[in-house]
Amino acid sequence: MDSVGVGGGSVEMKRDRTLICTPITAATVDDMLIDIGRAESLGADVVEIRLDYLKGLDDLRKEIGVLIEGSTLLTLITYRPKWEGGLYDGDEEHRLEVLRLAMELGADYVDVEYQVAHEFIGSILDKKPEKFKVIVSSHNYQSTPSVEELGELVAKIQSTGADIVKIATTALDVTDVARMFHVTVHSEVPVIGLVMGERGLISRILGPKFGGYLTFATVDSGSISAPGQPTIKDLLQLYNFKSISPLTKVFGIIGNPVGHSKSPILYNVAFKSSGFDGVYVPFLVDDVANFLQTYSSTDFAGFSCTIPHKEAALRCCDEVNPVAKSIGAVNCIIRDQNDGKLFGYNTDYVGAITSIENALRGTNDGSSISPLAGKLFVVIGAGGAGKALAYGAKEKGARVVIANRTYDRAKELASIVGAQPLSIVELESFHPEDGMILANTTSIGMQPKVDETPVPKHALGHYKLVFDAVYTPKITRLLHEAGESGATVVSGLEMFIGQAYEQFERFTGLPASKELFRKTVENQ
Repeated sequence: MDSVGVGGGSVEMKRDRTLICTPITAATVDDMLIDIGRAESLGADVVEIRLDYLKGLDDLRKEIGVLIEGSTLLTLITYRPKWEGGLYDGDEEHRLEVLRLAMELGADYVDVEYQVAHEFIGSILDKKPEKFKVIVSSHNYQSTPSVEELGELVAKIQSTGADIVKIATTALDVTDVARMFHVTVHSEVPVIGLVMGERGLISRILGPKFGGYLTFATVDSGSISAPGQPTIKDLLQLYNFKSISPLTKVFGIIGNPVGHSKSPILYNVAFKSSGFDGVYVPFLVDDVANFLQTYSSTDFAGFSCTIPHKEAALRCCDEVNPVAKSIGAVNCIIRDQNDGKLFGYNTDYVGAITSIENALRGTNDGSSISPLAGKLFVVIGAGGAGKALAYGAKEKGARVVIANRTYDRAKELASIVGAQPLSIVELESFHPEDGMILANTTSIGMQPKVDETPVPKHALGHYKLVFDAVYTPKITRLLHEAGESGATVVSGLEMFIGQAYEQFERFTGLPASKELFRKTVENQ
């Protein structure tokens, strides 16, 4: 293989599909058997029976036999000691003897730690069943080493006689995962390469693209055995895991936070519906420039940008659409599939302004003139989304006011678009006229801080319409109180759906189904 897929070129086809392995971490044999059944029904391929989670193993031969025989899936037996992040705190020779017993009783795999692998594998050489595989594992709960160090670790683990190499590291930054992809895609031996934590989630989703032997997924969100594990349902239904191949193009949302985003649901449903070979994932990004430089191959074909990266992302693009340049922010980046150049666009203002206009036109008798013309349009926030709405409202003939926590930022944006600056606290007493429009573009009120609002209820009575770019929850405290104050309210979902049409078409070159987009979002 001559390419990683994270730095240039394309990914070579791998031999077999990546398996889904579900950790079974219940405290009793009966509960483990229930979870094994659930894993099977949900679509797992392998169950990892974590013996170190069991309370009181009395008859080892009987209980391990029951667990192995009780699974129609492939079985992986793990008895993880405390010194490697597990729960077992007993005699080491006894622990290894239990793993040998699991092999004799018909387990398909056992996981043994690198530190004791030579000893263990040496003890089973003349007893090992033909189809039985030893996974030799190494866990780093602090960081992810360099590519060179990871490569050396693979070689050391392989030298123990391992059938399968497993390396789990910790993501301090999303770019750490690129080093693991480099290892899995280039390895000539089966490798399980996972990067733990929310910033490492993509290592668990994109295993089929970059050659991972298996990935771990849980029966439910409360059953994780390592940080960042997705559920089986999310892998199969949200990310269409079994459709991902080395040829699949990767798209995603760049943000911080990003876990709340509905974008993966929307785009993956649309990709599947249209037959487009793509997967859309969340990228929890701290430094957007570093991210785009690291994931620089055409395998990473397009990105949505959200808070707080819309302005910084613009500076990373090779070319920027004139509208996005005027706004000073991008929310969509496309990587040219020929030369890898990045093209930046802004679809925020179209989605937001159109949704606001449509709500106002309900009482505007279908006039061709924008209902925003002449209106006083108050934008809260001076970031990328704030710039987009201020630009869009100004284009429609509105008189724009920019309110921001930091007055200097409001003043800076106001001078660019020809608006009036305010500090956000001034909004409490700002009501020069009735019938104003209010648009919140900050993250105030987003889950989990749903009790927060940028404007107190007593100040909302002078607005005809209130828009909130936050869409988790769909009805924020701001919108709820605005509705009680008599204003028309517009959820951020409307902006989200509106801007997504154009992004999908730029990602795929295919027409977007507006009906499918709306149905998908409303079903969440």
